[in-house]
Amino acid sequence: MDKKYKVKVNEDFEFEFSQEEIAALDTQKTSEAHYHILKDNRSFSAEVFKPDFLHRKYDIKINSNIYSVRINNDLDQLIEEMGLSLGSSQQINDIKAPMPGLILEVNVKEGDEVKEGDYLLVLEAMKMENTLTAPRDGVVKSVSVSKADTVEKNQLLIEME
Repeated sequence: MDKKYKVKVNEDFEFEFSQEEIAALDTQKTSEAHYHILKDNRSFSAEVFKPDFLHRKYDIKINSNIYSVRINNDLDQLIEEMGLSLGSSQQINDIKAPMPGLILEVNVKEGDEVKEGDYLLVLEAMKMENTLTAPRDGVVKSVSVSKADTVEKNQLLIEME
């Protein structure tokens, strides 16, 4: 399987490259952070002057233009598609059913204060009991289900403030 890399330049332009395309680049390292690149019979001078290897972000100067570059590999792309980005500070307000099932217990009511990890409700699905917990500290804004309700996948169960 050929590895794919997504490259975002200046938060405006996106490119996708395969491992083969990257290996085929005609580059020559001239010093620690400087490179000489040949592409389509044109010569480019590149300098990586702000590397952030951990976050795969780089500021690169090519011929005298500065570009901010972010590189995502296959795993980064998969994590992003699944909505599991580590850097995201998105606050979860809606608790939805992860699968179709039957509500066995509802442990909270509107206005209750909950702490991260508190049990909110029990959902029976495929003969298994699944306890849904609070994803963060907060206050229950509304409870859309009650005991013995049948729910569909992604149905809103509890809304938090």
